[in-house]
Formats: sequence, structure tokens, C-alpha cells
Amino acid sequence: MQYFVTRILGVVPVLVFTWTLVFVVLQVIPGDPVNLMLAGVPASEEVRQRERERLGLDRPVAERYVGFLVRAVQGDLGESFRSRRPVGEMIAEQMWPTIELAVGGLLVGLLLGIVLGILAGIRPNSIDSVCMALALVGVSLPSFWIGMLLIYVFGTVLMVVPITGRGLWALILPSITVGLFIAGGFARLVRASIIEAMGQDYIRTARAKGLPPVKVVLKHALRNAMIPPVTLLGIQFALLIGGAVVTENVFARPGLGTMLVDAVLTKDMPLVQALVVYKTAAYVFINVMIDIVYAIIDPRVRLERS
Repeated sequence: MQYFVTRILGVVPVLVFTWTLVFVVLQVIPGDPVNLMLAGVPASEEVRQRERERLGLDRPVAERYVGFLVRAVQGDLGESFRSRRPVGEMIAEQMWPTIELAVGGLLVGLLLGIVLGILAGIRPNSIDSVCMALALVGVSLPSFWIGMLLIYVFGTVLMVVPITGRGLWALILPSITVGLFIAGGFARLVRASIIEAMGQDYIRTARAKGLPPVKVVLKHALRNAMIPPVTLLGIQFALLIGGAVVTENVFARPGLGTMLVDAVLTKDMPLVQALVVYKTAAYVFINVMIDIVYAIIDPRVRLERS
């Protein structure tokens, strides 16, 4: 329990620093939010000034910064400059499409990465080159190119799955696009960890007992080799729930990544700040989950430590 308390307290300065950084960056980005909102709309300077007062942009920067931190702690993420809707409501609308894509991509990457990594790790001098070549292709090819290729082959030529929209079938191609990139890095880590684990004494003992090779690999080697891959998997998931901008745009999917880009371009400060609050909180939660998974995978990892 002391370990988790220490971790949670250590997260506070990280959150404050991140929120402060995004606030400062938004202040120095060129462009007036009011002018961007009223672009193409005839409005006098008096009208624009009243709009700045309504949005609180006429207040000192320090006052706005303190107000932002206080509201963030209270869970009040403010109102969008453009749509004039609560940003929490807007994020909630776009969150589930992003989570669907993140989970789908993670499942594809996990499955392919484990299979390729195990095959390469247990046969380092035979099938290893083929598996690692496939992993390298997944990491190297741009996501937009993979997405467009999948759209052309499976959506246009074969017409077996939809290329846009929501639903399980429409999620297949975006998940593969995201998953191929994840699988590449994951497979290389699994391979290295398997090769290291297969040389340990407990593996030789398991083999001496006459255990089947499949059981030796899956029950003993893989479980003890999963600590580094789990770390990568957690980082990738944290990145994905922040929004996969390229994949969302290629497949015309809604999501937090596209929302964040639009908010930055229009300098919708409350929405950008709210998205940063969401993403940093998600990173913290996922890191804690990774620590718990560590303890489940490897008994040597202790939750109760100072």
C-alpha cells in the first residue's frame, strides 16, 4: 500500500507540469481565438472585445492559469470556444470510437507479436529471419500507406468489409492498420525475451522433467519473458487512447486524435486543455495497471515495497 501511495503522490507534480506546459504553449501560439472563431463573420472590434471578456481572455494570464488548475482539479473542464458546449461532453462523444480502435489494434498487435516473437525465439537460426523481416515491415511501413492498401484490396476490390463507419466489421481494417505497427516492436521484444528465458536453469529443469515443448515455452518461458513486452504494450495503449490521428483520418473515423488536431488549429484552448487532462490521467492509470500486471506475471515483483 505504501508503494501505491508514493506512486500516486509522485504523479501530482507530473500532472501539474504537463498542464502548465500546455497552458503556456497555448498562450504563445500565434493567433487570437476570437478572430479564429469569427473568421468570415463581419464583427466590429467592440463585438470582438465583448467576446474576449465573455471567454475570460481579457484577464491576466496568471489569473487564467490558476483558474484552469482549480477547475481541472474540480473536474470542470470548461466550455469549448467554438461550439460553446461542455468539453467533457464533447470528449465523451469521441472517447468510445478511440477506445474501440485502441483495443482492436492492441488485440491484433498482441496476437501477431506473440506468435512471431515465439516462433523467432524458439527457432533463432531458422524461421527467425522470416519472422523478424515481417516484424520489420510492420514497423517500417507508414500507417496511412497500410490503411490505403487495405482499403483498396479488401474494401474496393474484394468488397468483403466496410471501409468507413462504426461497428465490428468496420473496425477490422483500422485495427489491422494499427496492430501491424504494434506487432513489429512487440515481436522483437518477445523474441529477445524468449531467447534469454530459454537459456535459464528453470527451463532446463522443466525439460529434464519431460514436459512437452509447448508447455515449456508457453507456461514457463513466455510468462517470465513478458515483463519488457508488457511495458511496451502499456505505452502503446496509452498512446492509442489519446487518438490515432492518421488512422482515424484514413478511415474517416471519429476520435480524440482528430478532435485534438482541430482544437489546436482553431486554438480552442478549453478543449485542448481538457484533452491533455484526459490523456495525462489515462497515462497515470495505465502505468498503475502495468505495475499490477507485473506482479501477476512475475512473482518476484512485489506490490508491497517502499
